[in-house]
Amino acid sequence: MSLNFCVNFKILLLILCAISIFDKHILGMQFKHPELLYALFLLVIPIIIHLFQLRRFKTEAFTNVSILKTVSQQTRKSSQLKKWLTLLTRLLLLACVILAFTQPFTTKKDIQDTPKETVIFLDNSFSLEQKGSQGDLLKRAIQDLISEVDFDKTITLVTHNAVYKNTSLKALKNELLQLSYSANPLSYQASLLKSESLFNTSTNQRRQLIFISDFQQMKVPFTSEIDSLIQVNLVKLQPINTNNIALDSVYISKSNPMQTELTLALKNYGDPVENLSIALHNDTKLIAKSAVSIIDNAETQFTIPSKNIINGTFSIEDSGLQFDNTLYFNINTPAKVNVLSITEGDDTFLRKIYTEDEFLFTSISAKQLDYNLIEAQHTIVLNELLDIPTTLINILKSFTDQGGNLVIIPAKQSNIKAYNNLLIHYNATFKSLTNLEKRITSINYSHPIYKDDVFEKQVQNFQYPKVNQFYELSGNLGSSALSFEDGKPFLTQFSNVYLFTSPLNTDVSNFKSWALIVPSFYKMAVSSLQLPKLYYTIGKQNSFDVDVALNQDDIISINNEDSQFIPQQQYFNNKVRILTIDKPETSGIYNIKNKLETIKNISFNYNREESNLEYQDISTLKNVTISNSIPSLFNTLKSNTKINELWKWFAIFALAFLIIEMLILKFFK
Repeated sequence: MSLNFCVNFKILLLILCAISIFDKHILGMQFKHPELLYALFLLVIPIIIHLFQLRRFKTEAFTNVSILKTVSQQTRKSSQLKKWLTLLTRLLLLACVILAFTQPFTTKKDIQDTPKETVIFLDNSFSLEQKGSQGDLLKRAIQDLISEVDFDKTITLVTHNAVYKNTSLKALKNELLQLSYSANPLSYQASLLKSESLFNTSTNQRRQLIFISDFQQMKVPFTSEIDSLIQVNLVKLQPINTNNIALDSVYISKSNPMQTELTLALKNYGDPVENLSIALHNDTKLIAKSAVSIIDNAETQFTIPSKNIINGTFSIEDSGLQFDNTLYFNINTPAKVNVLSITEGDDTFLRKIYTEDEFLFTSISAKQLDYNLIEAQHTIVLNELLDIPTTLINILKSFTDQGGNLVIIPAKQSNIKAYNNLLIHYNATFKSLTNLEKRITSINYSHPIYKDDVFEKQVQNFQYPKVNQFYELSGNLGSSALSFEDGKPFLTQFSNVYLFTSPLNTDVSNFKSWALIVPSFYKMAVSSLQLPKLYYTIGKQNSFDVDVALNQDDIISINNEDSQFIPQQQYFNNKVRILTIDKPETSGIYNIKNKLETIKNISFNYNREESNLEYQDISTLKNVTISNSIPSLFNTLKSNTKINELWKWFAIFALAFLIIEMLILKFFK
């Protein structure tokens, strides 16, 4: 008995070793109900029953036992082997049943490490119009996203101009198919911040950002500096070529009473092109055609009749990006700036500057002034008044508050108290008149008067004008446009008030004989009525004035056949100042309307910054995964998080061991 027990115990150790090896293999699995693994201790019960079974062999005495003894030994060995095989199959059967109930599974990664939140940023800027191997990059990306029906996670999808939070790709199908290009794309940094803000910040669970873009080269490149809890996956969309031609800009190069010459500038980002055809339409009528050869840059001229209303469209045929193949512009009936000179001195120089083709100039003596004229003006010039009546001071304060420009030229013997009553409204005052010669030596080239088109280059050596009398300022010195040699202002600006600190008559100053007097007074007047330019750029802050008098409840609207919006606007006595930034969203020619009346036309074009198809190298970025297509990325994500359920296999194994046991009991002799 002791020998049999020792043999059985050794076999038991072998079985336990096999179970331990089996247990090491199941440690690679995960379980939905791991608490049921304690049931494996039940495997001890059949082992104990087997070791301490009550069945025993009985010895029978025979006279001739030599043959029977051999048969008895063989039968006992066969019986022992059969019992051990039966025990093993039953143990494996019971173990497989228990493991099946624990519902084991395997994943490529620990399921706890997989991201719980997913945000997808889809770049819908105009550079995604470029063709890839399977069509337009954006349209192909949308089709690939829609095709990922097996990706059943709840996601948040964000574009440059839209957010779809806590939804699924299947639910977004219609929105994605109707997704348009963004005229005002975000920078990479703003895109990342926008995407990061959409994650749930109340938990520390892992997050996943999928950034889909062509990664066009921008002023500030894409960086992977983001929250370390966010797993960043980049999908770089590749165009098949980077050739593109853009209609860059248009401006008036020459103008006379009969004809206006327009110069159109083009840029080529790619291979040289010969004989590129350009068409100019006025509304739907073709009025001119031209052809150019272009390597990098090119210009071509178009001549149109002057003083005609033009709703112009330049267009080319180019296989690259499409958004920059059209350029819209407008030439409206020119509005004239109303300028009133209230004078007690010689204003002949003002008559020469404010000519009839651009200005409605009125000159009147201070003693004969009709105050009712002031409300209709855009610019008022106080030309060397000896005194300023209190009533006029109050009216001028109201006039400047309503957006009118005021130009103040003091007299030699001015009533300083009256002038200061006006200037104190702008936090400035005159001191006493100083009789001392000074030269005007400094030009502020960045001042709005001289900033844009007055100088081709900064002039360092010029003949300095001079004065022999001037008023010193105290308090607010304003923004100096012209300064004396000691740095004190000669011409300074307080908002929409322009102040000379010296009289301009020839007895005091030779400033009238200086060439800069013309652009100075011209720009001070035209800035009071910011007439619409040839066109404006969508996405930039654009400001212009509409010369119209509105009733109290009237508003200005801007529309065309496809869209309409009400811009930000500020009403003054005789004009409305319009401000646009993000609106409109599509380029084209628009009508500026007061109710049903069209006042002017205005054009908006897309920003040309995306015309240059240069791309960033993102392979050097750290802590990101990079894919070349959306399907390849999603296949990787699905395989990383795929759950392989194994309970069915254990159920099959249990059934197999049951069949093996039955075969052993029936056929093993």
